[in-house]
Amino acid sequence: MASFPAAAAWIWQAGSEGSTGSGSIYLWIALAAGVLGLLAAYLFSRSVLGSDTGTPEMQRISDAIKEGAEAFMKRQYGTIALIAAGLAVVLFVGYQLSPFTRPYAVKVVISFIIGAACSAISGQTGMAVSIRSNIRTAAAARTSLGKALQIALRGGAVTGLVVVGLSLLGVGILFLAFGGLHDPQQAPYQLVGFGFGASLVALFAQLGGGIYTKAADVGADLVGKVEAGIPEDDPRNPAVIADLVGDNVGDCAGRGADIFESTAAENVGAMILGAALFPVFGIKGILFPLIVQAINLVASIIGVSMVHSKEDEDPMHALNKGYYITTLLALAGFAAAVYFMLGARWWLLGCGICGIITSFLFVRITEYYTETRFRPVRSIALASTTGPATNIISGLAIGMETPALPVIVISAALLLSYYFGTLGLHDVTNISSYAKGIYGTAIATMGMLSSAAYILAMDTFGPITDNAGGIIEMSNQPESVREKTDRLDAAGNTTKALTKGYAIGSASLAAFLLFSAYLASIHDIVSQRVAAAGGVMPPGWSFSNINLASVPVFVGALLGAMLTYLFSSMAIKAVGRTAQTVIEDVHRQFRENPGIMAGTSQPDYGRCVSIVTGAALREMVMPGVLAVAMPLIVGVTFRYFSPEFHLHDLMSSPRINGVPLNLGGAEAVAALLMVGTISGILLAMLMNNGGGAWDNAKKYIESGAHGGKRSEAHKAAVVGDTVGDPFKDTAGPSLHVLIKLLATVTLVLAPLFV
Repeated sequence: MASFPAAAAWIWQAGSEGSTGSGSIYLWIALAAGVLGLLAAYLFSRSVLGSDTGTPEMQRISDAIKEGAEAFMKRQYGTIALIAAGLAVVLFVGYQLSPFTRPYAVKVVISFIIGAACSAISGQTGMAVSIRSNIRTAAAARTSLGKALQIALRGGAVTGLVVVGLSLLGVGILFLAFGGLHDPQQAPYQLVGFGFGASLVALFAQLGGGIYTKAADVGADLVGKVEAGIPEDDPRNPAVIADLVGDNVGDCAGRGADIFESTAAENVGAMILGAALFPVFGIKGILFPLIVQAINLVASIIGVSMVHSKEDEDPMHALNKGYYITTLLALAGFAAAVYFMLGARWWLLGCGICGIITSFLFVRITEYYTETRFRPVRSIALASTTGPATNIISGLAIGMETPALPVIVISAALLLSYYFGTLGLHDVTNISSYAKGIYGTAIATMGMLSSAAYILAMDTFGPITDNAGGIIEMSNQPESVREKTDRLDAAGNTTKALTKGYAIGSASLAAFLLFSAYLASIHDIVSQRVAAAGGVMPPGWSFSNINLASVPVFVGALLGAMLTYLFSSMAIKAVGRTAQTVIEDVHRQFRENPGIMAGTSQPDYGRCVSIVTGAALREMVMPGVLAVAMPLIVGVTFRYFSPEFHLHDLMSSPRINGVPLNLGGAEAVAALLMVGTISGILLAMLMNNGGGAWDNAKKYIESGAHGGKRSEAHKAAVVGDTVGDPFKDTAGPSLHVLIKLLATVTLVLAPLFV
């Protein structure tokens, strides 16, 4: 058997031969890692599903949650499939309209369909395990907190590993199928449909699941806690099963599709930028993102396997230990990848370290703004003592404060990684400094996503433990068991908040990466069309400078900023309208059946679940269609807009038959994408952290502060939490997806804007 140094030397030699040639070994390594990730997910799921399922009463409650979640997902993905099919037709027709795009029509549509299908499978698979892990976590908590924690995390790990594994396999197989080993510079552009399909499903999954979960939660809280004065998971509340279902369809399926879309879009965008550096790294620079995701999978598998907790240990300590192990392994793997694939250019490793540090800082900043032991949450709790109005004022103020530190962190990461990228490639003379720096920011994004599978496992841990606590409460288990699930639930609330911070951080870096990929794509499209028509390309022309003084650009920027606010408004109003239907149904059940509150008869849980399902699916369509349609409308409109609005120096523009190209559509979309991304990032931070702070201010009071449960301060805090719920679990997470969807849809439609 060959020694490890000999094997390493062979990989180095194989990866170094030719610009393609044996460098393809890295593609096979990435595909093998994707298969390994799915195999590990299968083994984790078998381990979880083989555990005890508790008492018949616990099983009855768990079955009701499972039935409601599966019914919602079936109807939701049926709706998404119809929308995706319609968009596939639009894409095909749009690409057929031009002789330049016609040869790519079939490939783009195929990659779009596969991306959408993989995203849907990711969400469905992860949720299928999570809704079966809740009962097993609850059953384990009757004897061991450590065992319950392990089951919940491994159940969450199935989601993380399936998401990253399918993303890796989807991109890798399509790259291979589209001739990436023979023409690696062009193949990445044909993968943009994969990212668009993933983004589309992620948006509707997050939006629909978010509307469902928060409408059920708001309705259950307002009628149960405030009006009836009953506990959160009291079986007398008709909305309690709908609330527990919502934890799965929003936080498991929705977040799974979100992270799948992040990794898929990042892979495609980084591969496009890597194609610009083909003269330097060959195929290795294009395949580098896939190897980083392969390292992510291996590191996350080890990290999850290493998590163990003592009975008296804070569950967060065990979870954090796994996170640190995963991060260190990912960093070591990242260094090895830089050594073997990027010629040991250690400044490029510095770019990856920037991304890893950024993810760590985002998690810590989110913790500061959402944890009960810090100033922001305690200040909201104190404001609750004087009523709901001061609670809401304080919460909004904290929410508006929260973007400051993250923006500084993102800015530093982008500046440093850009600078490190130029340093790492300083000896390369045939590539522009801009291309070098942008590739550095792409590597930073890869660094931030290098522990995505473990982060997603922590995120899904939250709804699993939340459901477990609800099952214990509703099945009347001993108080000692409820104390264990409360400790797990508290850790789960923290992990959900932290992973939202991670998600918006990764979305921020990924959005800039995708924006850069859009600019590179337009540049290549223009170059190819001018060359095909025998036109003139000015020396050194680049599409990297967008003129804000141009009217189409300024209008596109305004529309991009407006889009994020209009989208958020539609999402929040959808939660409000759907919550009203929940409240009306709960009131009706209390009136029609007085035995519910007396505990002598059961509520009709299924009726409430059905009402929320139908309302959420109706409400998710318009915001989603708006997000997809806006870039298309802006780009096509300004493509045919009067060219006299341009303030370019026409002598420096690409020309065909002496006529300057009208790039108004491409520029207006670039402005929409750039300003929409900035606006969306800031608004998402406000909503995520502000909503999380409101939620934990309520929990802080429930722990005994300021009068505890049923005090006036508690009632005010519940109202504030109700305002924050659609912020942090509907509009905020949906904005993560929106800013990446804008980038992927513009990448796919870029040929239609020139």
